[in-house]
Amino acid sequence: MSQFVFLYRNGPIQSPEVMQRQMERWNTWMKELSASGALKDFGLPLERSGKLVQNGGKTVTDGLFAEAKDIVGGYSLVEAKDIDHAVELSKGCPIFAVGGAVEVRPAMQL
Repeated sequence: MSQFVFLYRNGPIQSPEVMQRQMERWNTWMKELSASGALKDFGLPLERSGKLVQNGGKTVTDGLFAEAKDIVGGYSLVEAKDIDHAVELSKGCPIFAVGGAVEVRPAMQL
C-alpha cells in the first residue's frame, strides 16, 4: 500500500444552502473512506486567504491570486494499492458536484 494526497481544488463559490448540502456530502464521504481504512488523515479545509513567498523569501504577495484558475481548498491523506486505486477512491468526492476537482498525488517515501 502507498500513500496519496488528495488536493481539493474548489469550483465557483456557492450559496450557503448549497454549501450546507455539500458539507453533509463531505461528512458522508469522509466517513466511508475512514470506514474502509483508506483515510489516513483528513487534513483541514483551507481559508480563502494566504501569502505567497518567493525568491528566497524576498517577495511576499497577498493571496488569493487572481491568476489562479482554481484554488486548493483542502487536502486529505489516503492509502491505496496504487495510483489507479487512489483515483477510484477520489471519484466519490462531493467536490465534483460543484465544479471542483481532486488532484491525486503520490506521497514520496523518505
